[in-house]
Amino acid sequence: MNQATENPTERSFERRMVEALVCPVTHTTLRYDAERQELISTAAGLAFPIRDGIPIMLIGEARQIKAD
Repeated sequence: MNQATENPTERSFERRMVEALVCPVTHTTLRYDAERQELISTAAGLAFPIRDGIPIMLIGEARQIKAD
């Protein structure tokens, strides 16, 4: 039996998915933050988490961020 080397709970996020997703609040594009595993909506000031390779695009799950 061949063992998988990838841990299913540590799936990587498909960066191509960012092109298809938009902010649910402002409908603007998102920026991918690989270090924090988040999708950033600068326009809304929100960071949406990515868990197990799945973006959680719920406003209630988003982290509020400060504009630079």
